Amino acid sequence: MTTNPAPRPEGAPVGPVDGQVSPRYAGFSTFARLPRIDDVSGWDVAVVGVPFDAGVTFRSGARFGPSSIREASRLLRPYNPALESMPFADAQVVDAGDIDANPFDIEAALEQMQAGFSRLMSDGRPVMTLGGDHTIALPALRAVVAEHGPVGLVHFDAHLDTWDTYFSAPYTHGTPFRRAAEEGLLRKDRSAHVGIRGSLYSKQDLIDDTDLGFTIVHCRDFDRIGAPGIVDRILDRIGDAPLYVSIDIDVLDPGFAPGTGTPEAGGMTSRELLEVLRGLRDTPIVSADIVEVSPPYDHADITAVAAANLAYELISIMSAQQAAR
Repeated sequence: MTTNPAPRPEGAPVGPVDGQVSPRYAGFSTFARLPRIDDVSGWDVAVVGVPFDAGVTFRSGARFGPSSIREASRLLRPYNPALESMPFADAQVVDAGDIDANPFDIEAALEQMQAGFSRLMSDGRPVMTLGGDHTIALPALRAVVAEHGPVGLVHFDAHLDTWDTYFSAPYTHGTPFRRAAEEGLLRKDRSAHVGIRGSLYSKQDLIDDTDLGFTIVHCRDFDRIGAPGIVDRILDRIGDAPLYVSIDIDVLDPGFAPGTGTPEAGGMTSRELLEVLRGLRDTPIVSADIVEVSPPYDHADITAVAAANLAYELISIMSAQQAAR
């Protein structure tokens, strides 16, 4: 049986299984080999999976994303040198398992997801969600807003995800942020898309997006102002609003994330995205998600490894913020 035998001070967070005691390929496949939620008496940050992809419009497979990301996270270590933090010692971080979601009825699934998120987000505790397709962002935002009121949004994606319907369906992975804006979940002056690129149906897509209250940081802007300039633009837009961060893994170039449902050429590098996330360290992040990892299209776990590391950066920020409360 895999254990974590290292002594710890009374009341200190229970950390991940020690990789120098138990090989990284052994034991339970929790995120970063963290304790399961039932293994501790209390927690500060939860990681939860939502294995759901009934909202995809092209390649499926994101229902297997949470397990793939967890498996790739086995290599993560306790100290984050880029942020000079010990995220699993700063706060109690746990793996809360998966939220069940009806694979045949999207609206029923949305209700299940919102209920699951609401249970975890009680008392304002942040949740790091592993998707699943981008449909899951809508119930997550509904639960977040019930705790914090309308929030700012930083949405990393190749696509706007503010389309109205797809084949007359109002809830898909291309519609969550239109629905969120319509429901008043987002602060209209504090939301941004980052990494947008690729073809659109028409120029009206951009007009509609602006009318909904979003600003766009195009992926080509990285060539002009680099990651520091992108961070400055995001921070100017967000201000001090409570922030929800949503990452569609296809914001990365397919060379860095081939395992996704709707890949687009010309994306960010994983290094660029990590650097931008670190620039958000002083912004109050109330929860986050990383979605659209589709293992059937992944090669050598490239996409899952990227997703695991992106989640680790966000957890590091949320953990430090919880410790400072």
